[in-house]
Amino acid sequence: MTVRLSVAICLLLSSWQAAAPRAPLVAREDWRETPPAQPITQAHVAHADLELLVIGPGASGLKKSHHDQPADDPYYAWSGDAEGTWAIALRHRRMRLDLSRGGAIRWRSRQSGFRQLHPIVQLEDGQWLVADQADGASEAWRVSEFATADLTWRALDPATIVEGKSVTGPSLARINAVGFTDLMRGGGTPASSRLDWIEIYGVAVPR
Repeated sequence: MTVRLSVAICLLLSSWQAAAPRAPLVAREDWRETPPAQPITQAHVAHADLELLVIGPGASGLKKSHHDQPADDPYYAWSGDAEGTWAIALRHRRMRLDLSRGGAIRWRSRQSGFRQLHPIVQLEDGQWLVADQADGASEAWRVSEFATADLTWRALDPATIVEGKSVTGPSLARINAVGFTDLMRGGGTPASSRLDWIEIYGVAVPR
């Protein structure tokens, strides 16, 4: 009886932990509904408190894109013209983000070719990390969510946008910036990444 009760309690705790609530939404970027432009700049950021960080050798080729047809085409960041590796991140001007307690990164994206879109973060000390997990190619726009508790990380060189060694158990309690990269150069429409919007769930920590 005691063994059965212990097993039942363990299963109940596991179920409760798996269903732990997601942290509140602290920031969402959906890009300004303005004509296409290259490169993407701060002028294209819709959220007044978010600062755009565009890094890597391919940064100048990134585009804020949009097409009149189809009618529901979103305003989105596009990597197809990037002549080198690249990364885009967003930093809140007034706060850091605690992603260690129910944190999540959610976005709507569409990749083509071999492109895999990875979440990235910048830690309080300035170090950049890229997640092993990624969002792959799809024929249509797709919403994906990454619980930060489930992610594993590698160092990311901000100059070359190349992944490095695994980083075990980094503290996600005071994140400077959150973003994305596919770790590749652009290859036009057949080989590129597209991001419509990004949401960040966490706890706000004043700077």
